[in-house]
Amino acid sequence: MDERLPAHVEVSGLLRAAQAAGGFGTVIAKGERDAGTILILLTNRGMNAAVHERMPQLDGTRRWTVTRRQDPEKPQELDEYLARRKRQDSDVWIVELDVADPEHFAALQQK
Repeated sequence: MDERLPAHVEVSGLLRAAQAAGGFGTVIAKGERDAGTILILLTNRGMNAAVHERMPQLDGTRRWTVTRRQDPEKPQELDEYLARRKRQDSDVWIVELDVADPEHFAALQQK
C-alpha cells in the first residue's frame, strides 16, 4: 500500500504542476484537509474535460484513472456528475487543471 500525502498538500502540488506546465488550476470544491478524495477535472482551454480520480489497483497501489469524460453534445452532464459527487461525499476535493496536453500531464502524475 502506498503512503498518502495529506489532500491539501497533494492539491497544492497539482496546482503548481499545472502552472509549471504553462497551464493553470483552481479548486472548485475544497474537501477534507488531510484525507479527502481528490477529483481532477483535466481540460485543454476548457474543452474535452475528463475527470480523473485515484482508483485501487490489484497490487494495492492507487492510480489516476479517467472515471468520466465530457460529452461535447451534453456538457452539463459533467457538471451534474461533479455536483452529485460533492453531495455524496462532502470531503471530496474537485480541482480543475487546464493544461496544453492533458493526457501527457496525467501520465506525468502517475510517476
